[in-house]
Amino acid sequence: MPSTPEFNPALFEWDGLHGLPRFDALNDGDFASAFDTALAAHEKEIDEIAGNPEAPTFENTVVALEIAGDQLSRVSALFWNRAGAHTNDTIQTLERDISPKMSRHYSKIGMNAALFTRIDTLWEARESLGLSLEQTRVLERHWKGFVKSGAKLPKPEQEKLAGINEKLAGLGTQFGQNVLADEKNWALILSDGAALDGIPEFLKDAMAAAARERGEEGKFAVTLSRSIIEPFLTFSERRDLREQAFEAWVARGENDGVTDNRGIIRDTLALRDEVAKLLGYGNFAELKLDNTMAKTPDAVNHLLREVWAKAVKRAGEEEADIAKLIAAEGKNHAVMPWDWRHYAEKIRAQRFKFSEAELKPYLQLEKIIDACFDVAGRLFGIRALEKKGIPAYHPDVRVFEIRDREDTLVALFLGDYFARSSKRSGAWMSSFQSQHKLPLKDGRQGELPIIYNVCNFAKPAEGKPALLSLDDARTLFHEFGHALHGMLSNVTYPSVSGTGVSRDFVELPSQLYEHWLTVPAILKQYAVHFETGEPMPQALLDKVLAARTFNSGFNTVEFTSSALVDMAFHTRDKVEDPMAVQAGVLSELGMPKSIVMRHASPHFQHIFSGGYSAGYYSYMWSEVLDADAFAAFEETGDAFNREMAARLKDNIYSVGGAVDPEDAYKAFRGKLPSPDAMLVKKGLATFEELSGSDA
Repeated sequence: MPSTPEFNPALFEWDGLHGLPRFDALNDGDFASAFDTALAAHEKEIDEIAGNPEAPTFENTVVALEIAGDQLSRVSALFWNRAGAHTNDTIQTLERDISPKMSRHYSKIGMNAALFTRIDTLWEARESLGLSLEQTRVLERHWKGFVKSGAKLPKPEQEKLAGINEKLAGLGTQFGQNVLADEKNWALILSDGAALDGIPEFLKDAMAAAARERGEEGKFAVTLSRSIIEPFLTFSERRDLREQAFEAWVARGENDGVTDNRGIIRDTLALRDEVAKLLGYGNFAELKLDNTMAKTPDAVNHLLREVWAKAVKRAGEEEADIAKLIAAEGKNHAVMPWDWRHYAEKIRAQRFKFSEAELKPYLQLEKIIDACFDVAGRLFGIRALEKKGIPAYHPDVRVFEIRDREDTLVALFLGDYFARSSKRSGAWMSSFQSQHKLPLKDGRQGELPIIYNVCNFAKPAEGKPALLSLDDARTLFHEFGHALHGMLSNVTYPSVSGTGVSRDFVELPSQLYEHWLTVPAILKQYAVHFETGEPMPQALLDKVLAARTFNSGFNTVEFTSSALVDMAFHTRDKVEDPMAVQAGVLSELGMPKSIVMRHASPHFQHIFSGGYSAGYYSYMWSEVLDADAFAAFEETGDAFNREMAARLKDNIYSVGGAVDPEDAYKAFRGKLPSPDAMLVKKGLATFEELSGSDA
């Protein structure tokens, strides 16, 4: 592609290590012109496919669509990585422009009558085309994608749908930017002394680093990064400061200012309902659940409410224990949400004779990263080689080669572990490019997966190790499980590569991988004290394993309430006042006053800017699968059973969306699971209690 003064070829010509982008050659100002170039190139490719005078074939239509838009895929991958993990005012301004522009572009493709005619012709003749299972799945994905994009609608309704989708893209972008702004702009600055009562040294270090980032040298900042706010709520003895920090945390997106998201929620839900009705669905949840494992809102709500009943009962028992401890301290206040983590930690310390502060010195980030790689090696025969000095999109980002037993390069992996004000909160996996085997127009034979993980752990002081909580360590394993899903992919077609599966199946590889963190052999090897190098004592290890289901009522109520509100939003015809709907659902459920939703609606990015609309339940749906899947290993008596690991790789991690998820799971396990193993894993029931029931 020729270079012009307005055009930076490094956005499209990735000639770094093994095809890695040359991040050091990119500038924020490069993206606008690159998007214009890439969008025009993709549109031309689409017109050529749609206008092909030859009769449609799988090769000249479906395969052509699969490899079209390579330039757009590349610039998009770079831009959305920057927008989520290292943004700034320039990127955010462009994001507000690009989101609706991309929506218009893909709406135009989805409503291209000539192109849909070719896809529809192939779909109707699919039984006679001699297609493989993967090819049939790819054709089905394209056909359903066109139908859900309005290909069968009359022209006026197509135009209306395109306009709605464009508005939704803009609203989702604004929602996420508002939450990021609220997180970035709030900090509680503390001086040494009584304000730090109860705060352990590792948290003081993280708070000091956060204060320095805000120009408050020598002070300590409580921020809304989960890696700081949650341990602060856990350890601070200052109830007044816990309340102040907690109220700011739950008020993200709900502040009566320019970053208030409540109007965006209302408009988003109304537009989504219009989309569903235009496409012939009763509500947006029915649209989103089509082609998932759950299939219907009723199936989702049945699972969620079954779990809710057990979770809220357990949470009531936990709250009673907290109230007793508060009274024993000579205090008479009710259990409030800013109290729960603090007193739960004290109860855990009493009951299991260890605290989070005692555990944390044994959970070094470096060692847990090594543990992630070791588990992958034991299960799947791969190893990670860090490549120092390779430029990435931020100086903190690390680059690894992933190689198999024959030393063949399988993937590139980038790890971005530390919180910063330019990064949105949470943790996620994404890709710069996905694995596939199709020959491309530039002569490449398929693509190597380039996968990255983003986390938000507190960055330690210079010269000190980053120490994780047990939840942090689980998050690291979780996201690396997603990464493995992308890196171990072994399919022909891009659209079904890696995590290109239904939303309620995509969390299975990640949640399942979490189980190996607490396999005793892994903890013994990698949970070593950062100062002495001594492994975690067996007595402490036993306590950690014994406490795995501690506070499960609280955790499950937090999650399930959020999932039920999500489903309520997306199964109602009209939501005039989303906050009233949220309050109504929580009241009907009997939500304890001492617990709040894990994600209150104004900062519920999963469902309003993150692709999990009517899909937050999927974490629990996948949890049913992952509990049963790990039980398959436990039944062999070997957490690294080679035969079981091979079946797991061949049927779950490597097949992407090339196989129906139910068929994929049954090929691995021999059957579909019931929720029993999940309920037992959470400590919400025993197998004895469940025997004879319909659970």
